Amino acid sequence: MNSTLTALAGFLAWSLFLLVLMEVIRSKLVLTKAIAANGFTPDNSNLSPFMQRLARAHANCVEGLAIFGGLMLVAVLAGKAAITDPLAFIFLGARILQSAIHLSSVSALAVTLRFAAFAVQMGIGVYWAFRLFVG
Repeated sequence: MNSTLTALAGFLAWSLFLLVLMEVIRSKLVLTKAIAANGFTPDNSNLSPFMQRLARAHANCVEGLAIFGGLMLVAVLAGKAAITDPLAFIFLGARILQSAIHLSSVSALAVTLRFAAFAVQMGIGVYWAFRLFVG
């Protein structure tokens, strides 16, 4: 498997990890009767700040998957993985870093660092799109 597909699988696995973590915590809340099974909101707004950040971090991954994952798939299917391979793991690292910062804090510094990690992903995505469509 090339770097692009490995990073894409990592992106999917990270998104799944965040979802599983959220559902494990939600299950514990239901089993301990802290909240009714039908008492959850999609954004976890009625839960702890951590759970709200977890829901948003997972949503960020899902939102980005269509764009960034799509570019990765296009590159592989078009036989142009040489465009995406060199930055694929940097992209994945920036994605995981963004989520980890999101989960840890909402301080001004954390938000700035989280944006920086997202900006790296955006820059890579723009570069990939340009190279895929222009050459």
